Amino acid sequence: MSAATAPARRFYPQLEGMRAVAAIGVLTTHVAFQTRSLHWPVIGPVLGRLDLAVALFFALSGFLLWRPYASAARGRTEPPNVRRYLRHRFVRIWPAYAIVVTAVLLLLPQARDASPTVWIANLTLTQVFVPLTLAPGLTQMWSLSVEVAFYLLLPIIGYGLVALRGRRARLRIPLILAVSVLSLGWAWLANLLPLADGVEGKNWVFGHLPWFAGGLLLAEIVAAVRAGVLDAASPIMRASSNRPLMFAVFVIAYGLASTPLAGPVGLAPMNDAQYAAKMVLGGIGAYAILAPLVLRDGPFRFLDSPVMAALGRWSYGIFIWHVAVLTAVFGLFGIVAFDGHFVEVWLLTVAVTVPVSAASYTFVEEPCRRALARRERRRSNTAENSAADTETSAAS
Repeated sequence: MSAATAPARRFYPQLEGMRAVAAIGVLTTHVAFQTRSLHWPVIGPVLGRLDLAVALFFALSGFLLWRPYASAARGRTEPPNVRRYLRHRFVRIWPAYAIVVTAVLLLLPQARDASPTVWIANLTLTQVFVPLTLAPGLTQMWSLSVEVAFYLLLPIIGYGLVALRGRRARLRIPLILAVSVLSLGWAWLANLLPLADGVEGKNWVFGHLPWFAGGLLLAEIVAAVRAGVLDAASPIMRASSNRPLMFAVFVIAYGLASTPLAGPVGLAPMNDAQYAAKMVLGGIGAYAILAPLVLRDGPFRFLDSPVMAALGRWSYGIFIWHVAVLTAVFGLFGIVAFDGHFVEVWLLTVAVTVPVSAASYTFVEEPCRRALARRERRRSNTAENSAADTETSAAS
């Protein structure tokens, strides 16, 4: 298929593969940090800026979860049931996550003395709001805390835009863009908040809205094309579905993000302007990666391959387990942290993380999802039988 047509589908296998790429990217940047590889000339900042893989995760969530709202605004579907949505988000995130938190806080030597506050903050995914609760082996979970906050915010946004339906739906894309631009001021606003020491307001969801917005925009574009209100040959479709063009946009955005314009890599502090620049460049880069994947059919041979499909299924496990595994690798294999050995540490971390993540998917994530699906089928069947009995009684 050579023309942009916003293919109609519920499942995008290429996005599973891209989710795997993002998970490995996050793993790689943490290995680079803990092996002091960020100091390498040229390649160090590139490895360090792989933290923008989080922007890709956020944009993926924005696209996949916003589609029902974008479709409903154009009269093609009903708005999603909020209770069902929250149940599915909880089952998708919390069971496997709770096992990681428990295992790390009980077994990882660096985290064994965690206070009750650390336990509660991590188990409730509120660590970005509670001072000094990012525990060793769990430091990457700040972004999961932000994502869960977005999950809770999404229905509010969806029903807040309920008036922008039908002909007014054309205003949704400009409004999303406007809110994203306004959110760039969060860096300055966060400085004015009376936050406790150890709480970084810039790590809250409001400052990261530009990273989610790329996915929301793509969901709106797809819905508009399918509803026939946006021409598949329009400039925005032609540009966004153009692979070479989007690749060039991504390279430029990522290249700029790897310079001091978007702040230093690693844990060094950045000023407010650098924070805003990082949000902009991360959002643009994530959009440039995803747009050709959702606005065109394939082939996407690499992302659709069996290996990438499997890694995509296990990607959540890779994300939640890899820092704990990385922390353990240094002690288990006698490697000194922050003393080089990037390739060795990366290979060992991947070799352990992937099978652990596969087990997490097989024995925790998938069984929990299946249990929820069975429960919902039973409830649906019970409701249908009750309705049928009511109709029979009324007829008699």
